[in-house]
Amino acid sequence: MAKLTKKRKAIVGKIEPNKEYTLTDATKLVKEVTYTKFDASVDLDIRLGVDPRKANQMVRGIVSLPHGTGKTKKVLVLCTPDKEAEATAAGADYVGLDEYIQKIEGGWTDVDVIITMPTVMAKLGKLGRVLGPRNLMPNPKSGTVTMDIGRTVTEVKGGKIDFKVDKAGIIHTSIGKASFSPDKIYDNALELISSISKLKPSSAKGTYFRSVTLSSTMSPGIHIDTKSIPGI
Repeated sequence: MAKLTKKRKAIVGKIEPNKEYTLTDATKLVKEVTYTKFDASVDLDIRLGVDPRKANQMVRGIVSLPHGTGKTKKVLVLCTPDKEAEATAAGADYVGLDEYIQKIEGGWTDVDVIITMPTVMAKLGKLGRVLGPRNLMPNPKSGTVTMDIGRTVTEVKGGKIDFKVDKAGIIHTSIGKASFSPDKIYDNALELISSISKLKPSSAKGTYFRSVTLSSTMSPGIHIDTKSIPGI
């Protein structure tokens, strides 16, 4: 087992073992236990009472965080020429079609989000082996296959994220930065949790929110009392 540094011991000591904190207290505490020299990401891990192997229990959605993620996302728009000006005006970092498809086939994936049009999706089928493992393949369910290119680019740049439960029944996503105020972290966390709550599958039985944990990059996890979260 790796030896804990003096600083790490002090940080771990701020979190009481086996205690579940209110969401309000957790958003304050996560700032106190963050010790990285860079502006760490603040993450939520939400374990759901669903079986993702069943199609009718898959939980997936999109949400616009009130205060954004604190990260500037690089957006590629794959579109026909008539949509290029709209994409560029909305702030897309890269705009085009065939030339970028060729670049991706060659292994280029230096973007965070790819947005495209329904009429272009057929051309993207061959990119699945490159984009799939990196979770970059556009999908109508995540709102990245659309004719409303400009609005979608603006939303993604402004803090819109998509989330999806993994094979273990967990949703893991970043909701901001450690430099955010506790109020902003709280608002973003509540917006995500509320969105997930609304997506509860009718076929899911028992407790839906099994655990909610807040952490920052390299910090210990702070367990949240789900009863303290409004609306769930």
